[in-house]
Amino acid sequence: MNFIKTPVKGMNDFLPSDMRLREYVLSVIKETYADFGFAQIETPIQEHIENLQSNQGGENEKLIFKILKRGEKLNIETAKTDLDLVDSGLRYDLTLPLARYYANNSENLFTPFKALQIGNVFRADRPQKGRFRQFTQCDIDILGDDSMLAETELVSATSTLLLKLGFENFKVRINDRRILRAMALSCNVPEEKLSSVYISLDKLDKIGADGVKEDLLRGGIDSDTADKYLELFLDRDGKTCSEICASLGEFIDSAIPEGIDALMKNVSAALGSKVQLVFDPTLVRGMGYYTGTIFEIEMAELNSSVAGGGRYDEMIGKFGANPTPACGFSIGFERIITILKDKGFKVPDSKTSVAFLVDKKASAEKIAETFETAAKLRKEGCRVMIAKRNKNAKRQKDLLISENYTDIRDIF
Repeated sequence: MNFIKTPVKGMNDFLPSDMRLREYVLSVIKETYADFGFAQIETPIQEHIENLQSNQGGENEKLIFKILKRGEKLNIETAKTDLDLVDSGLRYDLTLPLARYYANNSENLFTPFKALQIGNVFRADRPQKGRFRQFTQCDIDILGDDSMLAETELVSATSTLLLKLGFENFKVRINDRRILRAMALSCNVPEEKLSSVYISLDKLDKIGADGVKEDLLRGGIDSDTADKYLELFLDRDGKTCSEICASLGEFIDSAIPEGIDALMKNVSAALGSKVQLVFDPTLVRGMGYYTGTIFEIEMAELNSSVAGGGRYDEMIGKFGANPTPACGFSIGFERIITILKDKGFKVPDSKTSVAFLVDKKASAEKIAETFETAAKLRKEGCRVMIAKRNKNAKRQKDLLISENYTDIRDIF
């Protein structure tokens, strides 16, 4: 039997230097979000297939790694649909498991509940730079708060995290699904065409207004409606949400744009000029469970979003619990790691790292003395490694230096 040395496509092995960076970033994430009052929880990587295929996950539901039934429950001969063959799958995000978790445990949790969840998720996606089939997600969510305080905390906490990691050139884009709906309906877009219109609008930055119009026409929107709709997005730069929504009349509650403007004002008050906040009526986000405010963080280094989220007030109630307002923000952990590696980021090391390389000819007394010295150094707060000295000692020392060992001692 020939064994394959490479990992499954879209999944990764991590070297010690990779893990040191990942663990450092995770420590900053946990510390920052704890400072904002978020409590860490954990959910299983495996969920019931009915939950995963509940029309809540948008395109991700097409990317589920499904798990076959086991033993007597698996009967391939009589199976007619997927549900006859599978009973669970690997989670594709952390939001749906959180909703199930809260519905199951709400009696033991305080309200509003501020959750931090970090874990691997799985998508049968096409791998590319910064996109994998197994990857780590980091989510913060606030459950039980229907006010803009939740959105302000989420945006402020995530922006603070990125600033701590040394990022500066990022932009927070904010919109609301209800505004998207009102803009389309005010132009006489039929209700059944809303989803396809949103998909076309989401391409505006890539294909321009003419490209979006062609897309709308192919989707069955007439030319006059398409022109009227696209006109709403012209000259939007620098305008507040209230100013852009002023023409929507009865199609929108004035409290919605006022709330968005208040959110941006509150985040600016918390973070000052360090973060660029922009109301962007073209921001769509693809998840079907969003019911209100949505937001993304764009980073110049990657030319794409590295964090996204929004309000999903209807999901928890679908699990049989009381209707519960909910809002969350997820950072693209793998994308952030990719950017930091490309920038040559070095993990700050507060400990002195010492390596003792013991030659095969070293005496028993010398070895015992080395272990005694190592124990003392560890008590003083040093990181200490004792290892056999290789024949190619130069290569061995070069690798140790790359692992931040600044004090390397030969023991003969």
